Amino acid sequence: MKVTPEKNEKIGKMIFGSIYPLYLNRLEKNGRTQKELNQVIEWLTGFDEQSIQQLIKENVSFASFFEKANIHPNAHLITGVICGYRIEEIPEEFGVYRNCRYLDKLVDELAKGRKMEKILGRK
Repeated sequence: MKVTPEKNEKIGKMIFGSIYPLYLNRLEKNGRTQKELNQVIEWLTGFDEQSIQQLIKENVSFASFFEKANIHPNAHLITGVICGYRIEEIPEEFGVYRNCRYLDKLVDELAKGRKMEKILGRK
């Protein structure tokens, strides 16, 4: 599937705080914790638990969320298919979409029981 400017914009307008509980719910159903969710978010974005909660309170969009983030230098090593898109094939120009898919992939790996060391140990 191809990313379009419209899809990138649509994802960018979504509110991070409205998606966070969906991530958490999925993980808790699979025996994972909020602490683990925050850990993968921190790895990807640099936001600690307190910052995450503040961003949720501020109702930031994904565009703003990723604009404020310090994306991990090894994020490009997150590969595979998520939501029908091969992450490594998402063009640079659609950075918000790609970063969102990075986060989705990390959450997916966590939900599927992958060990935290493997998820965060990308080198």
